[in-house]
Amino acid sequence: MSSSIISKQALSTGSLVRLAARSKTLAEPTSGLAPSYLQANLIVLPQVYADDFRLLCARNPVPCPLLAESAHPGAFDKLKSSILRDNNSSPLPVAVDTDLRHDAPKYHVYRDGKLQDKTGDIAAQWRDNDHVAFLIGCSYSFEGALADAGLPPRHVVQDRNVSMYRTNIPLSPSGVFTGGTYVVSMRPYKPADIEQVRNITRRFVATHGEPIAWGWDAAARLGIENIASPEWGDAPRQLDGKGEFCRGADEGYVPVFWGCGVTPQEAVMRAGLKGLVMGHAPGHMIVLDVQEHEVFGTAPSVEP
Repeated sequence: MSSSIISKQALSTGSLVRLAARSKTLAEPTSGLAPSYLQANLIVLPQVYADDFRLLCARNPVPCPLLAESAHPGAFDKLKSSILRDNNSSPLPVAVDTDLRHDAPKYHVYRDGKLQDKTGDIAAQWRDNDHVAFLIGCSYSFEGALADAGLPPRHVVQDRNVSMYRTNIPLSPSGVFTGGTYVVSMRPYKPADIEQVRNITRRFVATHGEPIAWGWDAAARLGIENIASPEWGDAPRQLDGKGEFCRGADEGYVPVFWGCGVTPQEAVMRAGLKGLVMGHAPGHMIVLDVQEHEVFGTAPSVEP
């Protein structure tokens, strides 16, 4: 069975999405799948870098909110959760049945800090007793809330991958991780809707929270020279789905930027880490068993 005949409606839970990826019947981006279930970016590192990476997340919580990690080096099916329940009483199990070597639809493989391969699983590359996996919050997790408020992200409506950009915002360094910068995702909105977008996404702290910048001047301040040429994901299109999204050509829409969990992969490339490092292909996430209301509570009422 090919991924093209799986309906988004059929993949209604995190478990179903993971199983579809594991069976190779899903190879597409996961935006819009399993609404209300948290999605996560994946980075897999040799054990020697794990402590530095954990501290990198602590020092840079907006682009790198840590959700979970391998229970022990080599564990691809047992995770230690950092996600607290809404009442902060105890950690939530993130995924009862998971195999991180197979549960993302696509992966990137890095050797000595350089992208080496793009593949459907990382079973051959995984090193037992050495590799440590980390799950980082993903902004796909708040897209359902935006859609429920009548503000669906454009890439979801157009069935495209979100646009992601390298920026000039420096990460706070941690051990071997130096010289890294934020990666951001972008969704176009009308200026009149931005306050509502901020209010809706603010509570999703574990999945990047509210946007860090918005507007065409903000793109320039972030060091993004051409909004039509993202480093990752699909190029943004105009509202009609045809022309490229650009200044002055799309009914007043402006770019709105969020911290992005591709940041760790950028940090790996900047640090030139030795050995094999793996991550999800941008846009192709690990979908968890945790639902947004368990972590963020009930959404507050938002005035239109």
